[in-house]
Amino acid sequence: MTVAFEMAHDSFINEHLSRRTGERKGRLLRGHNYAERLLLENVWWPVFGSFEDLHPEYEISDWNRKSQFLDFAYLPPFGKFGLECDGFQSHVREMDRERFSYSLNRDTFLTGIGWKMIHFSFDDVQQRPEMCRMLLQLVIGPHFIQKASMVTLHVIEKEILRLAWRLEGRVRPKHVTDLLGIDFRTSRNWLRSLVDKGMLKPEDKGGKIRSYELLEKSMIYLAQ
Repeated sequence: MTVAFEMAHDSFINEHLSRRTGERKGRLLRGHNYAERLLLENVWWPVFGSFEDLHPEYEISDWNRKSQFLDFAYLPPFGKFGLECDGFQSHVREMDRERFSYSLNRDTFLTGIGWKMIHFSFDDVQQRPEMCRMLLQLVIGPHFIQKASMVTLHVIEKEILRLAWRLEGRVRPKHVTDLLGIDFRTSRNWLRSLVDKGMLKPEDKGGKIRSYELLEKSMIYLAQ
């Protein structure tokens, strides 16, 4: 586990705990365990690098207004996605006919009201995470492209993204200064613009931003 993930994960869970009370808080304390954490570490974090718009143990209601909880709900402006990590023991061996039918009906109901459900087996999350990451991008990626199509990038911003890619995903203001022959302040302003547009993520070290990380969603601009 990387230090960056561990710190971000702890902050993510603590933030949601601080905003919850009653059963919703209790469910997060009881329900977010090893499998759910591993899904974030092995699959979600390598793709997104943040937990923005992600909600753990998210409460929903079925057609009978019965309360249920998704392992995670991803709620960006462009859609609703439910993510679940299913263990064989709890989701197959211990499931009777009634629970099996309910599980299928619940997913159909959620699809009908606009959710896109994504299920991963615990075995795949643990042993084949690269396949899970590919499937996650396959489902969510087109929605990012649709959203990104509304974002206008200046030719300089596109060059900075290409530079970040050549530098293995991390770029500093000095790199931009050397590439474009502009001063440090202007380079930093261009980088901040890309942060605002969701293309880069600032990396804070010791209270200062030293570099910027290329985010997955920005990759679609590299071919343009």
